[in-house]
Amino acid sequence: MSIVKFEDVSRVYTSGDHELKALDRVSFTLDEGKFVVILGPSGAGKSTLLNLLGGLDSPSEGKITVNGRDISTLSDNELADYRAATVGFVFQFYNLIPTLTVYENVQLVKQISPNALDAKEMIGEVGLGDHLHNFPSELSGGEQQRISIARALAKNPKILLCDEPTGALDSETGVMVLKLLLGMAKNYGKTIIIVTHNQNIAKMADVIIRVKNGRIRSVEEQPEPMSADEVEW
Repeated sequence: MSIVKFEDVSRVYTSGDHELKALDRVSFTLDEGKFVVILGPSGAGKSTLLNLLGGLDSPSEGKITVNGRDISTLSDNELADYRAATVGFVFQFYNLIPTLTVYENVQLVKQISPNALDAKEMIGEVGLGDHLHNFPSELSGGEQQRISIARALAKNPKILLCDEPTGALDSETGVMVLKLLLGMAKNYGKTIIIVTHNQNIAKMADVIIRVKNGRIRSVEEQPEPMSADEVEW
């Protein structure tokens, strides 16, 4: 069953008389429950695509359907409701609130998500149940990213959007975070979409979308993706 559909989607940014076409007539369909990697070099349009899917931006042209709903013409308030109910975000830099404890950072999602999962349970799931009362500054980079994953999943979203989630981590910690992300998302039945330029992460995907110069170059399904342990990092 499809959960995401882009139909001839373009995004053009203007500055004075100058136009930048970040995405150019992009079309693809993604099925529910898949691990999807959007792969391409810097400036290819990857983050623009993710921002559109996450409701952080709106297309200049075309139609975006998520979970049966056309989000391409939603108002700002409607997009805020969509973000709260449908998508979770994991970024390269963890965006934790430094003055709140680990528990408080994850518990925050209850204020915006009507179907939020238990914060303490999700922190335990990422292996940091004994750090509930620590502050982000007291955690390593890998631990902070694990908490950001716990927070994203605590929203109980249908889709988890990840923008270079291992980009600020060393290789060993990055592999650990990827395994955790995949395992938890699969266990909780989420669709995962990761933006990256890392070819190794793409080897683990069910679907690879290759983007260059704002256009889709290919959409490849991998019937037998590799596990994180099989990839040579």
